[in-house]
Amino acid sequence: MTSKREDGPWRRLDRLNVTSMVVSVAPVGALLVVTDSETWWHAVILGLGLGAALVAAARWRAKGTPRVVLYCLIVAAAVWVAGALVVGGHTAYYGLCVVGSVYAPKLPRHRGAAAAGLVAFVAAVGATRLLVSSEDAPDVLISYVLIPTGVTVVVTGFLFAGQAFYDLVAELDESREREAELAVARERIRFASDLHDIQGHTLHVVKLKTSLAEKLLRSDVDRAAEELREVRALVGDTITQTKELAYAQRRLNLSAELENAKNLFEAAGIRVRVDRDAEVDARANELLGQVLRETTTNILRHAQAEQVRITLSRSGIAIVNDGVQEAPLPELRGLATLRERVVGEGGELTVEQKDGRFLTAAAFPRLRPEAREGR
Repeated sequence: MTSKREDGPWRRLDRLNVTSMVVSVAPVGALLVVTDSETWWHAVILGLGLGAALVAAARWRAKGTPRVVLYCLIVAAAVWVAGALVVGGHTAYYGLCVVGSVYAPKLPRHRGAAAAGLVAFVAAVGATRLLVSSEDAPDVLISYVLIPTGVTVVVTGFLFAGQAFYDLVAELDESREREAELAVARERIRFASDLHDIQGHTLHVVKLKTSLAEKLLRSDVDRAAEELREVRALVGDTITQTKELAYAQRRLNLSAELENAKNLFEAAGIRVRVDRDAEVDARANELLGQVLRETTTNILRHAQAEQVRITLSRSGIAIVNDGVQEAPLPELRGLATLRERVVGEGGELTVEQKDGRFLTAAAFPRLRPEAREGR
C-alpha cells in the first residue's frame, strides 16, 4: 500500500503540504530575522535557524523522517541557545519551533514525550537568559520564556491535530484499498464457484453418458451413438458457457436447469417428480438455478437415488432424494460456497439428512407475498 502513496493523490497531497509549510514559514522567518537583527552576524545566526526550518519543511513527507531533519534540529537548537544567551535574539527560537513541532507528531512512538521535551527545552533556554543578562526579570520572562514557550505549544498542538487528520485519511485510504482487495477476492471465489458448477457438473454427466454408451454398444448401437452425440453437444455447450463466464455474460435459467436435471435423472434411471406451487420470482431465478444444478450433481455423485422430488415456490426450491446411506452428513464444498452466496443475497440454504433422505432447500423470505404485504 505504501507504494501507492508515491504517486497520484498522495504525492500531490505531500507536495501541497510542503508548499504550504514553506510558503508560511519563509516570510514569517524572514520578517523576524530583519526585525530582531542588530548586526550582520546576528542576522547570520538567526538566518541559520530559518534555513534549518526551511530545509526541514521542504523535506517533509507523509511516511518517515529524513535523516537531514536531525541535523536541522541540532542547528535550530544551537541557534536558540546562541540567540538567547549570546546575541540577545528573542525570536531565535523560531527555527526550533518549526522543526520540532513539524516532526514531533510524526514519530512512531513517544510523540507526547518529544513534544513535552521540545517545550521544556525552549522554556529552559529562555529562562537561562536570566543568568547572563542584566535586563529586568519580567521582560526576560515575557520575551524569552512565555512568548517562545506559548508559541511552541500552540504550533505543536495545531500540527499534532493536522497529523491526526492526515493519519485518519491514511487509514481511510488503506481501508478502501482493503475493501477493493476483498471485492477482488470475493469475485475470484465467485468465478471459481461458477467454473466448478460448469466443469464439475458437465464432467460427471459426460462420465455417466459415456458409461451408458459403452454398455449399449453391444445391444443398441443406435442408442449408444445418440448418447455420444449428446456428450458432444454437452461438451460444446460447456465450452460456450465457460466463454460466457469468462466474459461475465453467463446467466443461469431455472427452467432450463430444471429440464436438464430431469433429463439427467431419467438417464440415470431415477424417477423425478416436479411440483410447482407458484411461478418463481425472477429475482431469485439465477441463484435457485445454481442450487438445482449443484444438488443435481451431488445426487448423481454421492447418492444411490431411486426417486427425486423437486418443489418450486415463488421464493424458493426444495429437492428431496432417497438412497442416502445412514452416515454423518458429508462435506459438500459446492453447497457450502453456494450457501454464502445465497445468504449474501438475503436468502437461506438448508441441508438436512434424515431417514435415508436428503433435503436441499433454498428460500428467499423477503420475496414471499406475506412478507411484502406486512411492510
